[in-house]
Amino acid sequence: MGLDTLVRIRREQGPSGRAGGVGDAQPTAVPDGMTAPLGCDAVAVPARFGPVIVPMLPRVGCVYTDGVHWWWIVPSDSDYALSWPAPAHYAAGAPVPRAARLIHRPEGTVPYTPPIPLYLALCRVTDTTPDWSRPLSA
Repeated sequence: MGLDTLVRIRREQGPSGRAGGVGDAQPTAVPDGMTAPLGCDAVAVPARFGPVIVPMLPRVGCVYTDGVHWWWIVPSDSDYALSWPAPAHYAAGAPVPRAARLIHRPEGTVPYTPPIPLYLALCRVTDTTPDWSRPLSA
C-alpha cells in the first residue's frame, strides 16, 4: 500500500479517525446525472466573495451555500502543494453543512470548478500572493 492510498484512507475516516463528516456536515452528493470521477473535495469561501469570484473563473462547477459560506466542489487532492488563502477553508471529502443548498449546477456531467483558477481568484480577492510567487529563503 502506497503513501497516496494511506492518505486517502485517513481523509475518508475524517478527523476523529471514524468514517463520516464532522459536526453538522456530511459528504456532498453530486446532483443526479453527474459523476465525480476524480473524487470530491470542497473549498469554503465567505459568501461575500462568491459573486466577486464567479466572473473570474473559466468554468463554475457545483456551488453550495449555507448563507455564510459558498462551498465550491473541486477534484480530490486539489490542496496538494497549495496553501489555500485565508479565510478560505479546504475540506477533504467535501463535507458541507446539511443546511447547504445547491446554488449553481454546471452544464455537463462533472461537478468541478477548476481548482487553479479558483485558487488564483481567491488569492486576488484576498490580496494574497500565490505560493509559487513567493520569494524563497535560504
